[in-house]
Amino acid sequence: MPHCAPAHPSLPQNDSAAGQIARALQLDLTRLGYQWSTVGSLPEVPVVKGLPGNETPTLTWWVMLTGIFVQLIENHIAVQLAALADNPAIEAGEIAADQALAAKVKAEVAAIQSKIAHNTSGGTFWSRLAQDAELELLSLGEEALAARFEDHARSLCAALELGVAKEAELGPAAQGGLEAYRALFQTIPLPGTAWCFQDDAEFARLRVAGPNPMLLARVEQLPANFPLSAERYAQVVSGDTLAAALAEARLYILDYSALSVLVAGSTAGQAKYVYCPMALFAVPPGGASLVPVAIQCGQDPAQNPIFTPTVRPDEQWGWEIAKLIVQVADGNWHELFAHLAHTHLVIEAVAVATRRHLAEVHPLWALLVPHFEGTLFINYEAATSLITAGGPIDRIFGGTIASSQQMAADARLGFDFTRAMLPNDLKARGVHDAAALPDFPYRDDALLVWQAIHEWVSGYVGLYYSGDAAVAADSELQAWAGAIAGEGQVSGFGPVQTVAALVDCCTMILFTASAQHAAVNFPQATVMEFAPAVTGAGWQAEPLERRGHDRQDWLSYMPPANLALKQLEVLHLLGSLHYRPLGTYLSRDFPYPAWFTDPAVTGPEGPLPRFQAALFKVEERIAARNAARRNAYPYLLPSQIPTSINI
Repeated sequence: MPHCAPAHPSLPQNDSAAGQIARALQLDLTRLGYQWSTVGSLPEVPVVKGLPGNETPTLTWWVMLTGIFVQLIENHIAVQLAALADNPAIEAGEIAADQALAAKVKAEVAAIQSKIAHNTSGGTFWSRLAQDAELELLSLGEEALAARFEDHARSLCAALELGVAKEAELGPAAQGGLEAYRALFQTIPLPGTAWCFQDDAEFARLRVAGPNPMLLARVEQLPANFPLSAERYAQVVSGDTLAAALAEARLYILDYSALSVLVAGSTAGQAKYVYCPMALFAVPPGGASLVPVAIQCGQDPAQNPIFTPTVRPDEQWGWEIAKLIVQVADGNWHELFAHLAHTHLVIEAVAVATRRHLAEVHPLWALLVPHFEGTLFINYEAATSLITAGGPIDRIFGGTIASSQQMAADARLGFDFTRAMLPNDLKARGVHDAAALPDFPYRDDALLVWQAIHEWVSGYVGLYYSGDAAVAADSELQAWAGAIAGEGQVSGFGPVQTVAALVDCCTMILFTASAQHAAVNFPQATVMEFAPAVTGAGWQAEPLERRGHDRQDWLSYMPPANLALKQLEVLHLLGSLHYRPLGTYLSRDFPYPAWFTDPAVTGPEGPLPRFQAALFKVEERIAARNAARRNAYPYLLPSQIPTSINI
């Protein structure tokens, strides 16, 4: 990979014969390292074959990751020490060894961070070099330092793995109630959702401001297999009728029928359960926010009764169980559809096609490549550790690993690129109208970021393409689009024959790699790390009666303590690393000079400064919105959106 983008990008049709030969030779060489494969943990999904050598993370990224691992091991040690007080059989010597390792690595992280901290935000090579003369010497050993911190991160990761003999020592958290789950947060702050996740208002809020705001859809009539009566609706939504709510388009549904692919698995010999519930929500007359109305814990109304909010003691815990079942389903849909399939795997296909078909002097190569930094690496790591037999997904989630892999593969291959463009997706789901559904933080903030990206892409593309004819004549661009739709199997991609189509598809790529991933990734650390709020498996079958349940029944659906701790650690890690915020374009080569060098891009009137200024205004608008919201929605603040999928 070149140190930075070309100073004078060119389209293939504008190059000399010699230049076109050079482009072709460079692409032939690059294709040797970037080859397609459909053989892996996700059946038939096109990914890169192996991991190309220049896709490894930067020193800065490894230092940031290692720092998070230190936080996790400190919390892990504290949990073990608390357990040691009640169970002297726990091996104290191993705890002491982990403490020594954590202290040593923590000191190294602090030392190196002080040297490279200012190198994560931008500026020119020379201005940053002047800030710290040590960087020149540091750069000579950057590769070895990166390898050292990679070793540290992997050592700490191994230390987090509880041995089989230790797992039972933590016991079933449900026996200690919610406090046992809260006690897993010893040095890591307990997320606020740990205190309010049972509230119906919070349950509804997560549909529009939680980890998965991508499934909610407006309904004009109730599904045939969801027989909620008008009488029961009126009992829940005071002053409203079912007929009026339908006529005024105030009803919204979650339907998890797609999870039927999952086959229930087991962990440590204990059966797990997966669910395909349906949940109905309404905006009350004159209201702004959703309220939960009814939940059916399966797709068959003959077997699955409908639960509604109630104060009746004999029905109250049935309603709580039904909400928990929705959260289990949402955890699966989120991780396998919205997160893995619709961001990580889609962007991998685009990244591979970009390397194979856009020469390194192509302006689109320069625009796109920073938004792929770290993606192939993190996807490779996930495919070889996270979503494999015995890995965290296998243990935490309800489906067998084979069925989870199959569902993720189906979700990726069923993704439609054009339909999923933010304005199209919102309209298709019927959630685009702010007058009908005023309280939808994801929609409102995402549209601001989408527009800023669209304007940046439009300005950038306009520098190099004189019009539609130039787009159609670009042989590399046409091959690139064909490969994404063909070998990459991204449905709904292209054709790209006009400037407008090119701007839209590049906007979608940049948005998916940055803002969309941020919206589904970072709630993992603020919502999903607390297992009673959202988790991947249920530990009891769905209830077949509305009445007769108690608090202990509800708790029995929650995971054992060791899996709740594992969920905390995995999701805190995935949801805590913010590397290179949107609008920051730096080389991945230490000491990270500015990526763009074409004055037409970076000059005072260029599209990049305008983009950065637009993001600053978006930040201000979202901050003002959050100040007025009952609950802040921080995930789409531009300062909190990484440029690429790198975790």
